[in-house]
Amino acid sequence: MIHFLNLIRWKNLVMIALVQILIKYALLLPFFESHGVVTTLSPLEFSLLVVATICIAAGGYVINDIYDIETDKINKPGKVIVNKYISEKVALRLFIILNIIGVGLGYYLSNGIGKSGFFVIFFIASASLYIYSSYLKQMLLVGNILVSLVVALSLLLVGIFELLPVINGGNRKVQIFFFRLILDYAIFAFMINLIRELVKDIEDIDGDYKVGMRTLPIILGRDRATKIVFILSLIPLFSVVYYVITNLFKQQLFVGYFLIFVIAPLIYITIKLFSAEQKPHYKHISLILKLVMLTGLLSIALYPYVLK
Repeated sequence: MIHFLNLIRWKNLVMIALVQILIKYALLLPFFESHGVVTTLSPLEFSLLVVATICIAAGGYVINDIYDIETDKINKPGKVIVNKYISEKVALRLFIILNIIGVGLGYYLSNGIGKSGFFVIFFIASASLYIYSSYLKQMLLVGNILVSLVVALSLLLVGIFELLPVINGGNRKVQIFFFRLILDYAIFAFMINLIRELVKDIEDIDGDYKVGMRTLPIILGRDRATKIVFILSLIPLFSVVYYVITNLFKQQLFVGYFLIFVIAPLIYITIKLFSAEQKPHYKHISLILKLVMLTGLLSIALYPYVLK
């Protein structure tokens, strides 16, 4: 059982579900009376949206491990699961089942709210994760950008399904305001995940090189790639600082939270990137980036206390 949970990256799935739950129950529902926010999905329907999202994400992790068997033997031999604890055949069946459930639930929900076109989102996300693992991952930057977009989409899905279907002339302004808040968090998730993907490419350069991948560090070399990632890491840092100053400066709780749990770790990451040279350095940076994404997204829980 533990190998199955590790295969589908259960910790990442918990984070996805938690953030989606926070968006609905901390960012949207508390402001029905005070701001007039209207949501679409019932608690059961929202639960199905969360399940659909994590099924597609889990399927993406499974197919990624199937295609990464050879590279993982070099990059992280102690964490290889496919063909060691779970056969490739079983893993492939699991990938198919997870995607059928995820896309199927997406189809059901889209039709249930009268927006059948929304079903395409689930199909594209599922197909994108397969194409990423089987082909695009080997291409310079394309795969990194695609998987980061899918991560951002997991947040936007809540806004798309909860806010857009019930927009009308009377509530358009408030619905768009809260959708843009969700979009801001999605952009943050995209930036942090993109940098983390590039850091992981540098960390995994040895195994990727032996299987013929064309990642940024393989094309430019580890040192040049690290310098580029260092420059890129300044973008979310300055973006978050600018966002806090322009939008949240009067909210002391938000300012303190972001300074301690987001801005300070981002500064630490830039410093570490500037001096990173060995694989353990990049592994450490990747872990901190993951924590920054978590703490940044968890700030959604503060809105009921500051947005009144």
